[in-house]
Amino acid sequence: MGSHTPTSGGLARAALPYADAAGAEVVQVYVGNSRGWALPAGDPDQDAAFRAGCVERGIPAYIHASLLTNLGSPTPQTVERSVATLAHALERGAAIGATGVVFHAGSAVDPGHAAVAMRQVREALLPLLDAAAEREGPKLLVEPSAGGGRSLASRVEHLEPYLDAVDWHPWLGVCFDTCHAWAAGHDLAREGGMTETLDALVTAVGADRLWLIHANDSRDPCGSTRDRHETIGKGAIGEAPFAELLAHPATTGVPVIVETPTEKHLGHADDIATLKRLRP
Repeated sequence: MGSHTPTSGGLARAALPYADAAGAEVVQVYVGNSRGWALPAGDPDQDAAFRAGCVERGIPAYIHASLLTNLGSPTPQTVERSVATLAHALERGAAIGATGVVFHAGSAVDPGHAAVAMRQVREALLPLLDAAAEREGPKLLVEPSAGGGRSLASRVEHLEPYLDAVDWHPWLGVCFDTCHAWAAGHDLAREGGMTETLDALVTAVGADRLWLIHANDSRDPCGSTRDRHETIGKGAIGEAPFAELLAHPATTGVPVIVETPTEKHLGHADDIATLKRLRP
């Protein structure tokens, strides 16, 4: 159980004390502007200190790629920048000892572009996946979106054609976000709803492709396609479904990251404590 962790002021200098204060057992970070295309080189001293600090604490690290990443875009420059962003994140991930890089599934944007968007995903992802596998570097994790806007994957069943587009490459896994799934129409708040959704995910991609979970409550109703996170137990999903999430066989041993609203470390510390209390 851990959280998305700030890095302002230096990767190790900011993230490690934050993780300690929040009681994090896993961390997720940005290695660039979350809403920009800049590809910063990073500080080798901070990279080494962060990597050593994670090893010392026994906590895995993940990178979240820029939120602008969209391999299905009808704009060639956006696709080119998205590929460069993922290549940069994989390179930075290797430098800091990250386990994986999370990226959003993307969108075709225009109705007329839907037919070729998945071909773009294939052409963009396969070289990245092959190169990462050859280096035995971080893996890529596709995260379904909250829906809307010609999304290429929002509901969990959409993951099957997404992975099929890259021939079920062994270096591509799934990051399951509870707020996104709720926004896309999976009724997780209903008793058994979380179990049904995870069962559907396993049916779509198998029991061995779920590599990371984003545990976030939601401020909006089911099916809203709105991605607004809330503290666990204080949103529309409620606390009980998260106990159901952690009890499901598919989530055994899978790291869980919270991306909830927080004031300094206090909110994340509370959410991490809640998840630790709820896990079997």
